[in-house]
Amino acid sequence: MKKVKFNVSGMSCAACQAHVEKAVNKLNGVSEAQVNLLKNTLTVTLNEQLVCENDIISAVEDAGYGAFLANDKPIQQKNQIKDYQKAKLLACISILLVHMYFSMGHMMWGFPVPQIVNHHTNPVGFALLHLILTLPVMIIYRNYFISGYKKLFSGKPNMDSLIAIGATASVLYGIFALGMMWYAQSQLSNAAITAAEQAKFQQIIKTYCDNLYFESASMILTLVSLGKYLESISKKKTTSAIEQLINLAPKKANVLKNGEAVEIDALDVKVGDVIIVKKGESIAVDGVIINGNASIDQSNITGESIPALKSEGDEVYSSTVVTAGYIQIKATKVGEDTSIANIIRLVDEASNSKAPVSKLADKISGIFVPIIIAISLISFIANKIAGCSFELSLNFAITVLIIACPCALGLATPVAIMVGTGKGAQNGLLIKNAEILEKAHLIKTVVLDKTGTVTQGKPQVTDITYFSQNNEDLLNAVYSIELKSEHPLANAICEFCKENNCKQLEVDSFESIDGIGIKGKVFNKEYFIGNLKYFSENDVNSDVKDTLSSLASNGKTPLIISVNNVIAALVAVKDNIKPTSKQAVELLKGMGIKVVMLTGDNASTAKGVASEIGVNEVIADVHPEQKLQVIKNLQRDDKHLVAMVGDGVNDAPALSVADLGIAIGGGSDIAMQSSDIVLLRKDLTDVANVIKLSSRVLTTIKLGLFWAFFYNLICVSIASGIFYHINGLVINPMIGSVAMSLSSVSVVLNALTINLFKPYKTKQEQLTNNQNQINISEVNYKMKTVTLKIEGMMCMRCVKHVENAALKAEGVISAKADLESNTVTIEYENENALITAKKNIIDEDYSVIE
Repeated sequence: MKKVKFNVSGMSCAACQAHVEKAVNKLNGVSEAQVNLLKNTLTVTLNEQLVCENDIISAVEDAGYGAFLANDKPIQQKNQIKDYQKAKLLACISILLVHMYFSMGHMMWGFPVPQIVNHHTNPVGFALLHLILTLPVMIIYRNYFISGYKKLFSGKPNMDSLIAIGATASVLYGIFALGMMWYAQSQLSNAAITAAEQAKFQQIIKTYCDNLYFESASMILTLVSLGKYLESISKKKTTSAIEQLINLAPKKANVLKNGEAVEIDALDVKVGDVIIVKKGESIAVDGVIINGNASIDQSNITGESIPALKSEGDEVYSSTVVTAGYIQIKATKVGEDTSIANIIRLVDEASNSKAPVSKLADKISGIFVPIIIAISLISFIANKIAGCSFELSLNFAITVLIIACPCALGLATPVAIMVGTGKGAQNGLLIKNAEILEKAHLIKTVVLDKTGTVTQGKPQVTDITYFSQNNEDLLNAVYSIELKSEHPLANAICEFCKENNCKQLEVDSFESIDGIGIKGKVFNKEYFIGNLKYFSENDVNSDVKDTLSSLASNGKTPLIISVNNVIAALVAVKDNIKPTSKQAVELLKGMGIKVVMLTGDNASTAKGVASEIGVNEVIADVHPEQKLQVIKNLQRDDKHLVAMVGDGVNDAPALSVADLGIAIGGGSDIAMQSSDIVLLRKDLTDVANVIKLSSRVLTTIKLGLFWAFFYNLICVSIASGIFYHINGLVINPMIGSVAMSLSSVSVVLNALTINLFKPYKTKQEQLTNNQNQINISEVNYKMKTVTLKIEGMMCMRCVKHVENAALKAEGVISAKADLESNTVTIEYENENALITAKKNIIDEDYSVIE
């Protein structure tokens, strides 16, 4: 299956959305078609063997809309369309003001009006003027009529159909009224008519002159277009989070080639290239620092507001900014594989997805317009039967058509999802689709993996107890076997062995036993490193058991080392608890959520960690496949939604089966692929933030849907004339068009309130921020600046040579040469760096003058 994205033109409301989805879903080979009314896009999951992109485009066109592959239309053309729409709107508003001047200017404010178009002295001229003023508006907004009637006659009416019918009815009645006035005026010029006939014709002129509806047609078209324009501005703000992310991705990168920095497009950087990044520049790739140190603002990736201090060996991410320092990075992920590219893709996919709560609105949207047309017709007939005049009955019918708003129904969910996923990304919460965002607030049990989730995932060896004599050979063998393992504990033991200058030996018959340990042969001796499960009861004496129990009770993980099934040593490893884990558990408990810790570690160690963070329920000694069963058992027993939080490969099965799989950022790729949400900040308090954001988004969606249903129910009822027969309440089409426009805008503005969402702040955050501020100060304190006079610079190529020569010196942070003053300003850490920089410049055949 392949996902293909299209841009769709001609959609104006939720009914259009339903029509496009229905047309594409009919195609053989299409498994799912989703329209995003907010962005006018169509995302199709298709089987390429059965259907192609052109088939999709044809199906959309047959439904009465336009479609083209996403990004086919240049941005410049899109901007031209927006400018054209604005110009049309301004022209029609100008015409509308002229309408109002001649309609009300003389009566309300005493403005002068020529006798030939005066309402009182020449009613026919007055009516004819309004017809002439209405025609340009109808021509400018002819697309309402073309699209509306095309969809109506094809049996798929949309909001354009309602506007077209309403405006057409207004104009046709206005023309009829003008004809009647013309006829009555011509009869008045006949000297043979009686006084009674004269009074009758004058009354006809007055009645029809007061109910022309020409200005109603102009007002409907203009105000609806104004509403759509305001709506587009509001909708633009809902996509600002994604646009900000896209703009963060650097376009250029300085790559080190043959000892010189060469600027190339960021998309042309290859894995393994060395990138130079100076103060104030953005990092173009994901990579590892191989030289230098810097303070880096990672707020767009991790959500942390204070820059982090990074040095050699540390990972850095694309789109983050060096606020102080100078670094050389070896690229590990480039182009579409970088962190920022993945974040943009995930946020975009999430914003295009649909939440289950929108299904009712989608169903109603599909039949909304035909129902409104039927109500309009029924209201006309019913009011005429009830004794209302033709003009008043027509007023009710037109107002029903105009005031109804399918857009509010169609926008309530997607705008909230768009803003919610964008706000989540800004706070380091990557939510993969709308359904996940909707159900997260229903979670009542959160299961936490221990290593790398509750703890920092960087275990260290704390104790080692030997039961044999030749300890050096034992450590060499253990080191060699552990090098073949990918378990986090293996890294800790390897680091310990390196510190003790262990040697790597050849290993035969290496085997990893899930949930138990590893073994291998070195010099024909079989070594095992793992837990107690490997041994029978008789193989372990009481001294070993006591030592194991003592280590585990202190939150340490004890491992047994055996040689030919004889226990030779015990090694204890401890993984420090994350500073925010305890507060995260407190937050979750405060939300009424049950917290369980699930780990493959032994029960004593697990309970020691659990007691430190306040978790009461611990499930220990479980294999990866058993974790999956534990989640299923919790789902069955608790009878509510269960979330699993983990970071390792061994957590992937449990993450995939949980109602909500949450992966810790920086964990394994498999864990992140198996999860529904990724926490970029690696902070457990973000689990509570996900639930809080989900609740906020769902509340906003429900409020938007309630308003959309309530608005249409109440306004259509009032517009139909029901209340006229109770208390005389009448709404004319002009008021209806204003109400309809404001309803869509209000739904979008309601969704924008999600931007006010504030995540929980951790107690540790302020301490960390203060420490980072100190670290940044240290970076700035180390830097010194000097300006040197250079002789021999003749052109910009010389400027580049001088800068590159200075930057080659280790400890030089930045170098900026100026051809006009023949100087170079160098930021450096120590005097040796400056001496080397001077030497490098001289070696390039330039003279350095202090």
